[in-house]
Amino acid sequence: MLKLEIPAYVFEQMLEQAKAQAPIEVCGILAGNGSKVEKLYKMTNADNSSNRFMMEPKEQFAVVKDIRSAGLEMLAIYHSHPETPARPSAEDIRLALTANVIYLIVSLQDANAPAVKGFLLEDGNVAKVSVKISDSETSCDS
Repeated sequence: MLKLEIPAYVFEQMLEQAKAQAPIEVCGILAGNGSKVEKLYKMTNADNSSNRFMMEPKEQFAVVKDIRSAGLEMLAIYHSHPETPARPSAEDIRLALTANVIYLIVSLQDANAPAVKGFLLEDGNVAKVSVKISDSETSCDS
């Protein structure tokens, strides 16, 4: 999986979450099939920090269970960088323990032009992933 397609409404939900909780980093999970995101799950940042995140374990377990029961796959884990660029920090790379998912970073560094970038983070290696925001009229639960 070297690309990810995110419906515009999902991207807007990620941005709204990031802006609403700034300067705290937000986090969540994107699920779907193939390379297309179908559902967003907003998660609690248990660290409540402006420079790192840790998903609340009970929430994460419930989301993984819901993803499986819906016949979807976990495609991406996202988090925000309220004041820094959309690139993985050393801490992001070190804590990227979930294999075969894309790590998305939503940057609010430029308030007028928020950015989202995707990466494969495995064994300390970083590879860029193509992220496409697509138009869609459908909505999703969060």
